[in-house]
Amino acid sequence: MILNLDPQFNPFPNQKSIEYKSFLFSGGEPHIKIDNNFNTDDTITVTHRLQSFNDVGLLLLTVDALQRMGVKKIKAFIPYFPAARQDRLMVAGESLSVKVYADLVNTLQLDQVLVYDPHSEVTPALLNNCTTITNYTFIEKVISTLNNNVLLISPDGGALKKIYKVSEFLGGKEVVECSKSRDVKTGKLSGFKVYADDLEGRDCLVVDDICDGGGTFNGLAQELKNKNAGNLYLAVSHGIFSKGLESLSSYYNGIFTTDSFNTITKQPKVTQIPLATLLA
Repeated sequence: MILNLDPQFNPFPNQKSIEYKSFLFSGGEPHIKIDNNFNTDDTITVTHRLQSFNDVGLLLLTVDALQRMGVKKIKAFIPYFPAARQDRLMVAGESLSVKVYADLVNTLQLDQVLVYDPHSEVTPALLNNCTTITNYTFIEKVISTLNNNVLLISPDGGALKKIYKVSEFLGGKEVVECSKSRDVKTGKLSGFKVYADDLEGRDCLVVDDICDGGGTFNGLAQELKNKNAGNLYLAVSHGIFSKGLESLSSYYNGIFTTDSFNTITKQPKVTQIPLATLLA
């Protein structure tokens, strides 16, 4: 059975949902009341898209409520694991944020924690009983809508290992490696490089796990065009798009993402593929 804490997100539509009511107290604290019209011997999977500490708090409260109802087997599906990019200390005074979130989830002693396309190997290493779901079927679905001769573009060194696994899954699709420089103190990006002399007008699909402000992908797009790229496409598992999609849309002929982080209103050039269709 499923308990979906985001009413707009239902990654397992074929499973029966548990009814509940959630709200915030006047002081801002989340609260939940779960209907007891289910068998507590069943395995319950709690799903939520975590965008804030309140979302994390509601997840913690939900699992606590289920345990107090007598449920013995509880899983969680957290498609976008928060703070996954803060998986190492770059400068003194920072928090290892992903560990803070992982420690909170670990206190729940869940039977399984499912995470979709985690940013790095750090997240699953920190989470107890973690199972990761790859982006392979997502990229396969994206490519099915494009020119099959499209090149896979790795935006930086951090994406290399995963993109070669995607390539292997797709039968050895050609990969072009790229890189960039980032000032760890200011976050400013520079020095975009594409390690190919001439892309010969071929269409390119940039593949990554997260798009936040989009600076990486805008800078990379300019350098790809300098190397004679054809149509540019972007596929990111977790589309945050904190600065909107207007700038990205000026560079990319198509932008693809899932609904792992939020639900995007329909707009030109953007295709959101529900996780429900990828997990079926």
